[in-house]
Formats: sequence, structure tokens, C-alpha cells
Amino acid sequence: MALSAQQIPRWFNSIKLSSFINATQLTKRCTRPGKTLLHGFSAQLPMSSDNCFLQWGFKTYRTSSLWNSSQSTNLNGQESNSTQSTLLPSVNEQSQETQKIPSFDSELSLEGLDDLPPLSPLQPVSEEEAIQIIADPPLPPVSFTLRDYVDHSETLRKLVLLVAYLRSKNFSKTDISQMVRNAPFLLNFSVERLDNRLGFFQKELELSVKKTRDLVVRLPRLLTGSLEPVKENMKVYRLELGFKRNEIQHMITRIPKMLTANKRKLTETFDYLHNVMNIPHHIIVKFPQVFNTRLFKVKERHLFLSYLGRAQYDPAKPNYISLDKLVSIPDEIFCEEIAKASVQDFEKFLKTL
Repeated sequence: MALSAQQIPRWFNSIKLSSFINATQLTKRCTRPGKTLLHGFSAQLPMSSDNCFLQWGFKTYRTSSLWNSSQSTNLNGQESNSTQSTLLPSVNEQSQETQKIPSFDSELSLEGLDDLPPLSPLQPVSEEEAIQIIADPPLPPVSFTLRDYVDHSETLRKLVLLVAYLRSKNFSKTDISQMVRNAPFLLNFSVERLDNRLGFFQKELELSVKKTRDLVVRLPRLLTGSLEPVKENMKVYRLELGFKRNEIQHMITRIPKMLTANKRKLTETFDYLHNVMNIPHHIIVKFPQVFNTRLFKVKERHLFLSYLGRAQYDPAKPNYISLDKLVSIPDEIFCEEIAKASVQDFEKFLKTL
């Protein structure tokens, strides 16, 4: 039965191992007088063990070559088998000589095993061999939680404590996930640092617990960012812009970004609204989103309404225009519903500015 392509390298490795052991045995036999190595030749000739080993190795190599050529023709395969049977000693002689091999030759034969090339784990195998492969035991079931690893990781312990603290402050799981998604640096905070930040906003802004929680959920970078811009803007609202504390609370709960807005932008927007458009504080407080609008957009629309005679921002008078509509709607709707003009007229007016 012909060997498959996958089995040839394994067969050749076994031949090398068998040939090496037989060579060791024949080396001992060549040094003993009266032993016949080949038919018609006597071992009484003065031959060293090295020469005998080389002569046998040459004939063994010839035997391996004859076997390789037997894959092309059956006739050469039969000659190779007869030659191999001529070279190798009988079974009885092998068993007798094996018992006489000293320990040094055993160590030598073990050293020869290092020369054998290891079998590659990527070597292809047949279906029959694959069925006989014993698979490793299955892995333990996959864990869907980190509960088993918390005790072995300082980072996981801090995260668990952080989440437990937020849950104790009545933050929902949705709130926590939203805060972490919008401000990932929050995960680096300790419980003490996070508690100090929450206490600062509640005390500085004089907000209730619920309003403080809603504020940081909507803008979690208030907790992770610097507190200096917040302190500076609070002074601007009170001292420079003249807003009362309750008015500031109302605006920042509606638009949390006002706590971190640019100071120059805040003052310029308020100055134009209050001193040019003559809008009082209590109207501005109702529409704090005007501070998030670009100032040039407010100027363009106010000047166009003034040109048309429709700039009226007092809710107690007719044709009232709210600040929300002034800054939030697109140009097409602004021209049609507020200015009562066409977009082309508005664009022509902007070219005159």
C-alpha cells in the first residue's frame, strides 16, 4: 500500500531513528573478532569502528535511495527491500547485541534524537488521522460579568466603587452610561474627587440635589474640566451683567454650557441685546439660548427688522417677536413669517451692511 504525501516525512523520521540505533549496534559488532557482518565477508579484518560505521552508513544511505526510487517502479522497490534485508542483521543477533550495549551508547542514541526534525503542528493530516486526534478539554463557560475579577484588579475595584457611589446619589444606569460616553475621563476620578465636584456645584449654584444631578448629566464635562471658568462666569453674571442668583440658576439649568462659555462672547452678546435692542433682563432670562447664537446673526436679523419697522421685542405690545424665533429658525421661515419679506430682499439688505 503506497504511503500518502503526509505520511512520507513521518516514515522517513522513523527510518532515521531505526538506522541510527542499528548503526550503534553494528559499531560494537565490528570491533569483535569472529562476527560476520555481511555474507561472504569476515569481521576478523583489522577494521576500526569508525570505518565500519561509515561503511554501514553508506550502504544504509543506498538503501534509502533505493526505497525512494521504488515509488516510480515496483522492480526497483523489490531490489531495495532485498538489499535492506542483506544489510541488516538477523533478529536474534539484534536481541543478543542489544543487551550488551553499554550506557554510553544509550546516551549516544538519545543524543541522536535531537537531530530528528520535529513534526510541524501546521502539517496537513488526513481525515483518518484527524479523527484520532484527541482535542483539548473545552474552555470554561464565558463569564458575562467581571464579578470574578474585581478582587484581583485595583482598577476594577475603583470603577465598582465609582458606579456604586453614583447609584447611591440616585443616578440611573442610563444617566451613568450617558455621562461616561460624553466624558470618558470621568472613569479616572476617585469617589472623593467626584463627591467634591458635585458638592461644589450644589453649593456654588445653590441648586437642589435633583437639579444638580440633571445639570451634570446633561454636561458631564463640568465634573472633569477646570473649575476656574465656572467661577469666573458666575462673577460675570452677577457683577458685570447684573443678573440675580435665581435668574442665573434658571439660565444655567436651561443651557448648562453658559457655565463654560467664553467671557468675551457673553459680555458682547449681552451688551447688544440689552443696550442696543433694549431687551430687559427678565426677557433675556426666558430665552438663554440666545447666548449660544453667533452675534453677527443676531445683528443681521435685528437690523433687517429695524429697517422694515418690525423690531418689536416687548411681549406686552402687538407684533411681538420672541428671541427664540429671532435666532433659531432658518432664513426662509424668518423672512416669510417674521419679516414678511422675501429671501432675496434679505440677501440684498445684507450686502448693504
